[in-house]
Amino acid sequence: MAAVKLPTVPLGKIGSQVTRLGFGMMGLSAFYGAVKSDEERLQLLDEVYAAGELFWDSADVYGDSEDLIGKWFKRSGKRSEIFLATKFGGMSINNDPEYIKECCNNSLQRLGTDYIDLYYCHRVNKDQPIEITIQTMAELKKQGKVKHLGISECSANTLRRACAVEHIDAIQMEYSPWALEIEQLDILQTARELGVAVIAYAPLGRGFLTGRYKSPKDFPEGDFRTLAPRFSAENFHKNLDLADRFLTISKKHGGCTPGQLTLAWLMAQGDDIIPIPGTTNLANFKENIGSLNVKITEEEEAEIRKAVNNMTPEGERYPESFAGVLIQETVPLK
Repeated sequence: MAAVKLPTVPLGKIGSQVTRLGFGMMGLSAFYGAVKSDEERLQLLDEVYAAGELFWDSADVYGDSEDLIGKWFKRSGKRSEIFLATKFGGMSINNDPEYIKECCNNSLQRLGTDYIDLYYCHRVNKDQPIEITIQTMAELKKQGKVKHLGISECSANTLRRACAVEHIDAIQMEYSPWALEIEQLDILQTARELGVAVIAYAPLGRGFLTGRYKSPKDFPEGDFRTLAPRFSAENFHKNLDLADRFLTISKKHGGCTPGQLTLAWLMAQGDDIIPIPGTTNLANFKENIGSLNVKITEEEEAEIRKAVNNMTPEGERYPESFAGVLIQETVPLK
């Protein structure tokens, strides 16, 4: 079956065209409770492909995600049609050059391919100059193993230093109506100045802004969100105000869900903002795709912006143990 043609946008100032909405694959294999069978997940990827969402985002720490994609490539023969992003250094925060090369080779083997379209440094090691990390990634690019370079959770200055070594095509940052650090810390402004695309992960607030969750008890056993302070019993109900606000605005808009409104709002911030919502559920996936048909009016944009500016979420977005690896600045190159 041929894929439907979805709108595309450029990946930064010199990057390839990618679909306007990407597909985040973390939840298919890790961190959100029980993992479904291979066949169920492969069938979902068939649906994602058929719907035309061809920008897929994985990482070597997302359980068996890369292996699953490799199985799908082998089964479908559609490798050349997918713009595939993956990452290294997410858990150990190891940016050592030899480790980066090893990770890349291992990812290529699991994926059953000889190139990665977009390769990210998943988390920046603050004790290693970013220049060394990017030099190593640039070598992989020259070898043809990767085509585009990216960084996740970096500071504005780290991005600027990285681009001085080799152009960075994309940064991946948590960006949603209740995660606005990218705006507040000049990261978005710097990315735009340098011609770097912004890949917005967790664009639905890890599902919170869809309105589906009313209590921490709604999360399945083993779900990562139960560890995050923002979703704790103490903070959950305090944060419902923003989700309720999106429900109210979506009802006034008519014909869209709170989740669709959230994604449409993010995309309305600029063509350089590319959300990558993920799901294990086909109905949720179709709902997310439907956001491409939602157009935000100036009045709605102003109302949403007022709501997000007036509401500071209670609790950090990650557990305390992760705090030292978010939006990092690295030591200078000597």
